[in-house]
Amino acid sequence: MTFTQAGPVLSDTFTSDRVLRAWLADALPADTLATITPDLAALGAHAAEAWAASRTRPATEPVLVSWDAWGRRIDHIELTPTWREGLAIAARFGLVAAGHETTHGAFARCDQFARVYLHHVASAFYTCPLAMSDGAATALKASGNRMLIERAVPRLASRDPSTLWLSGQWMTETAGGSDVSRTDTLARRDADGRWHLHGRKWFTSAVVGDMALTLARPDGGDTLALFYLETRDADGAWNGIRIDRLKDKLGTRELPTAEIHLDGVPAQPVGELDHGVRLIAPMLNVTRTWNAVCALATMRRCLTLATDYATRREAFGKPLIAHPLHAATLADQQAAFEAAFGLVFHVAHLLGRSDAALADAGERAVLRVLTPLAKLWTGKLAVRIASETCEAFGGAGYIEDTGIPLMLRDAQVYPIWEGTTNVLALDTLRAIAGTGFTPLVHALDALLGEAGIDAADAHAIRSTLHAASAWLEAAHHDDGTRQAGARDFALTLARTFAAALLARHAARVARLGERRPALALARFLAAGLDRLPRVDTGRDARALLDAAPFAPSSSTP
Repeated sequence: MTFTQAGPVLSDTFTSDRVLRAWLADALPADTLATITPDLAALGAHAAEAWAASRTRPATEPVLVSWDAWGRRIDHIELTPTWREGLAIAARFGLVAAGHETTHGAFARCDQFARVYLHHVASAFYTCPLAMSDGAATALKASGNRMLIERAVPRLASRDPSTLWLSGQWMTETAGGSDVSRTDTLARRDADGRWHLHGRKWFTSAVVGDMALTLARPDGGDTLALFYLETRDADGAWNGIRIDRLKDKLGTRELPTAEIHLDGVPAQPVGELDHGVRLIAPMLNVTRTWNAVCALATMRRCLTLATDYATRREAFGKPLIAHPLHAATLADQQAAFEAAFGLVFHVAHLLGRSDAALADAGERAVLRVLTPLAKLWTGKLAVRIASETCEAFGGAGYIEDTGIPLMLRDAQVYPIWEGTTNVLALDTLRAIAGTGFTPLVHALDALLGEAGIDAADAHAIRSTLHAASAWLEAAHHDDGTRQAGARDFALTLARTFAAALLARHAARVARLGERRPALALARFLAAGLDRLPRVDTGRDARALLDAAPFAPSSSTP
């Protein structure tokens, strides 16, 4: 009989996720954890069922229908089945609402992001518009604009699917993505004092939403203002919005990303007309955290499938998991994932404390630095782990209908959305310039004091932070050197704090009999924390990239 290989099996993703469950048990009050566990269990079961279902049906993508049968322009987007059920799931489980409710106080964001982490891999990236909605609600609340707060925030944070709104974040234009200073969209005021937007948005991932926040230039001036708009008029027709096309992307293919024109869209300024970029800052902190949490979810899915498959696939007379090198390869990735998990959920915890006005100045400073660090590191790590997962499946990992290649394609979006790795590395430098390095030193010392780990390990973590501080100080007077080394510097900081957080967590859960985080810490530390530049990475960089053809010298040796 011909041999047929059994594929990986995904069990309930909450019950089987020891990393999430140990972190929640360590970080949350017992009554909070007991209250939210039924929802987390339901989300975990749904995620496993969705994976199994996806293996039995053909892939689908959204379709743009520009015209109806009689020649009327309708710009209707036909969504995939998963997306059609997305709003109901988001409302039922409070995927946005949980982060804005006061029931769990400073732990609201921990509750919310545990939900997001579990649901993301079953959502076909419906989490993207939810992240935009969360960011919009946060930005509106921070703006102090009472009219818009009362109009939009209860809808963005609703648990009723009939009233729940989605929001877009329409910033990207052909002239600039991360560089929003090149925004060309114009805001013109009519005779009655009402604003209307005119321009082209090149990449709008939440075009199916009910509202959006976007940047525009009032009256074509030099300043950028943040505007609020609603996408549909009272009759349900597009409100001065024309959808030109849907984007054909590498991954996230069920997510309808559109290129649109704004043809006189009615809009309202969110705040003062010259503070647009400042007003979007609270939104970015939230959406970057969503990005990092979703990257974690992809890592977890990859490692779960690869590890399960290693118990089912035999090679050279024994299961893959019994081969020391294969097991070590998976374990190295698991250790990095566990370190990243602790960093991201620490950011979520600090965000919740900040939202609840409980964070002190030091915590706010650390949150400002760790947010871009968590996003940039997890984005790169998710791609690496997804790539290793394809390899762990051998040839099957390159076959589309196994579902494995999709994870790699989708993972590539994490380092791109909400700021690329280099943009976030430079943002880290700006954050430290504003907060100073001292809050980071104090925070690390506090974490290690709670951890009580081996003196040599504590020294390795502290010395890496001091080396990073010394590098930054040495590069202080050379902007080129500082910028060229920013990525390595940021990755070093991320890994250093992740190690300290994993050390503290390992010490806490060891008292409950859980020893595996300590094993993860030892393996993570063995890989080294320091990624600092060993040379002046900016020197001669452009010369090395010079595309001039080889021209041998006329002289001979």
